[in-house]
Amino acid sequence: MAETRRLLRDNLRQWGVPALADTAELLTTELVTNALQHTGGGAELTATLSPAPRNRLRIEVRDSLARRPPRRGVAAAPAAGAGEHGTSGRGLLLVQALSDAWGVNARGTGKVVWFELAAHAA
Repeated sequence: MAETRRLLRDNLRQWGVPALADTAELLTTELVTNALQHTGGGAELTATLSPAPRNRLRIEVRDSLARRPPRRGVAAAPAAGAGEHGTSGRGLLLVQALSDAWGVNARGTGKVVWFELAAHAA
């Protein structure tokens, strides 16, 4: 994950929007972690910066399966919620709170979760 964050930060610097790095890294980490934790496959990350006048950074994380199947002989456990003492479940709340737009699109055997941040050139 550290290499992914470094590459993202480097690209944002090259694109002239380094101010987005902290928020983009945090939200990207949340989406990639969700994809890896909740599916049996990997995750594919795409980052694009739309040209003016829109100027938006869009991060997409594609997973390969809709959900991870339960292990053989093990009942699926209920997911921990984002309650006061929960240890998970806050990632998408962060994405919703910190992004300018976000969503989920079904894609074949998986889905794409994405967010956008308004980009202001440095």
